[in-house]
Amino acid sequence: MGVPVLTAALLAAAIPFASPAQSSPASPAQTLTLASAALQSGEADKALELLKSAPASGPGSAQAHNLICRVRINLEQWDAAANECEQAVRLDGSNSGYHLWLGRALGEKADRASFLSAYSLAKRTRAEFEAAVRLDPRNGEALVSLGEFDRQAPGVVGGGMDKAQQIAVQLDKVDPERAHEFRGRLAEQKKDYAAAEGEFKRAIAAGPHPAFGWTALAGFYLRRQRFAEMESAFHSALTAAQRDRQSGVALYDGAGLLLESNRNPALAAAMLDEYLTNAAKTEEAPAFVAHLRLARLKQQLGDAAAAGRECSAALALASQYKPAQDFRPPNAGPQQARF
Repeated sequence: MGVPVLTAALLAAAIPFASPAQSSPASPAQTLTLASAALQSGEADKALELLKSAPASGPGSAQAHNLICRVRINLEQWDAAANECEQAVRLDGSNSGYHLWLGRALGEKADRASFLSAYSLAKRTRAEFEAAVRLDPRNGEALVSLGEFDRQAPGVVGGGMDKAQQIAVQLDKVDPERAHEFRGRLAEQKKDYAAAEGEFKRAIAAGPHPAFGWTALAGFYLRRQRFAEMESAFHSALTAAQRDRQSGVALYDGAGLLLESNRNPALAAAMLDEYLTNAAKTEEAPAFVAHLRLARLKQQLGDAAAAGRECSAALALASQYKPAQDFRPPNAGPQQARF
């Protein structure tokens, strides 16, 4: 679940691009603000182009490296992302967010590395998440990332359920909604399904953005193969998100779960349409990835023309995104779509 962010539209309105009639170029601070707005709205190409003129040293340089890292993460360019985030931490090691993003980049690398490399990367990942929490104990994103690492990773690389339970206690004081969701995942992992369902339901009632809780509950029902309840929960998530523009990530995540399970492509497409049309965009749900997911769904639903349009929309925002480059709608050639 994402922390609400300023929309790209608001930022762009506050600091517009210079037109040919304007004489003064954007300042370094304005460039970073515009690049951040482009990142949030899923405009990867625009963000990278802006960051070419970002300061290479001095004030703002660490932020520039961090922003490039985050764009590269969304583009699934893990090595480049980790390199940029390492530069940000080297330039400003006191920033909790920079350690968080470095941990995320290293974690993505670890998931795809050989056994020996994964061991080292996993330990570094936890160290960065731990540093992020130490520097800012109220950083909810860092707490969730550290807790998820501890929940899933073995003790040999620093994880463990006991540590994850401690994170849940810390989350209670920072973000009760996320604390309930996290406790639900802990209970589910321990096969206490009644407790897990209760925690996911409490998350819906605890926070100001119930769409996230509904999506988490729907995911639980999906894993338990309670499909009728799953679809009802997804519809509730869609309704809640339509009332709350800051809940777009819930729609994106819900559509992703339906895609992974090959269930109800029409509902998944409706959730992505709602996100792309009406919700506030965020880097946690990159718009270009949403367009590509929608292309895949349109393909499944037999609309090749719409699939092609959605893929083109993805590439217009992120020309370097390889899954979009590799996508082929029906009758477009032998190469298959890759996600």
